[in-house]
Amino acid sequence: MKTKDGRKDKVKVITLGCSKNLVDSENIITQLKGNDINAEHEGLLDDANVVVINTCGFIDRAKEESVNTILEYAEVKSRGDIDKLYVTGCLSERYKNDLEKDIPEVDAYFGTMELPGLLAKFNADYKHELIGERFITTPKHYAYCKISEGCNRTCSFCAIPLMRGKHVSRTIEDLVKEAANLAKNGVKELMLIAQELTYYGLDIYKKRSLPELLHALADVEGIEWIRLHYAYPSKFPKEIFDAMAERKEICNYLDIPLQHANNGVLDRMRRQITQEETKELINYARERVPEIAIRTTMLVGFPQETDAEFQDLVDFVKEIRFERMGVFQYSHEDGTLAEEFEDDVSAETKLERSNTLMAVQQEISFEKNQEKIGTELRVLIDRKEGDSFIGRSESDSPEVDNEVIIDAKKHYLRVGDFANVKIIDALEYDLIAEPVEVK
Repeated sequence: MKTKDGRKDKVKVITLGCSKNLVDSENIITQLKGNDINAEHEGLLDDANVVVINTCGFIDRAKEESVNTILEYAEVKSRGDIDKLYVTGCLSERYKNDLEKDIPEVDAYFGTMELPGLLAKFNADYKHELIGERFITTPKHYAYCKISEGCNRTCSFCAIPLMRGKHVSRTIEDLVKEAANLAKNGVKELMLIAQELTYYGLDIYKKRSLPELLHALADVEGIEWIRLHYAYPSKFPKEIFDAMAERKEICNYLDIPLQHANNGVLDRMRRQITQEETKELINYARERVPEIAIRTTMLVGFPQETDAEFQDLVDFVKEIRFERMGVFQYSHEDGTLAEEFEDDVSAETKLERSNTLMAVQQEISFEKNQEKIGTELRVLIDRKEGDSFIGRSESDSPEVDNEVIIDAKKHYLRVGDFANVKIIDALEYDLIAEPVEVK
């Protein structure tokens, strides 16, 4: 496809939503570039004549942002400032028919698994030889690695299986090849993502194979940190903790969204686990990997959540003292099992409960950070911001977790390098540090 005056297309890909969507956008750009099409991510190509919007359809706020972005670029197209507008991703997967009717200015809508169809609009072919050679949009020293697609879980509140389909694992060989290519291009930290990490391998290897994958990736030269995101707690393969304890490349970090702690709410959510089983898992993790940082997310305001059930969650968080935690407010999602319940917790109550739980976590985070004053940490320097270098410890993932701040007026560090630092002060969510010499 060419522009009206015969010039080659310039394509801007816009990503909305989570890191899994970001990887999808990176794959779109990789395939376009592999077909000699000029494609870049978001603000890197201001004179683009074609825009591809990769949407999110997970929760109400994300859906609203996606619709607003589509409308914004539909107006840009109506003014004649771009030639073509395409929409892909989760929102397009779920609501394609409605979107085609309501926003006809879009030239074509594509679902989450329709990359070949999108490429066809550019007279481009899907090149299998590009698998593993991915353009990345993150800083060059870290990258996300999606190890599987889809989800077989039946959580009553979640629409992901409706948008992403059943679980499909990638092979260990493909993932090792991708990791090696990323490392060759300067990536030092690999963040493993999926809709559900612990299910990895059941479809192709007939067993939970994440521990084997971790060992294989830890062998890749140049990869110094491997971080685990989005692990489901039920039937958790505890061999993961063995791999974490045995291999220095695997970060002592686990993102394990628990969603709730009250057994009644967990049952209505169809989480297939109890509070008692959750405590047992967390205690085992901390015994096997004493330095582990556990990140979780909680969902408040689920239908029929009583004051007592919410207080049970608060008490659980106070007892467990997670290193990292985020909180979401429940909203009805079309087609999910939870639609059978009345959304009977008011918006005001949801907000109040969210604020209450985050206030508890903020105090826990502050206390845990205070305990780090005087200790030394190895950090990865992500960026320079004003007069500060911003880094992360092994306990922190980009954008969602704590940061380590170093005075750039007094010290020089290189972005993308590791540095040994001493913690000299601590805030609720950040640490203040200064470099130290390696002994």
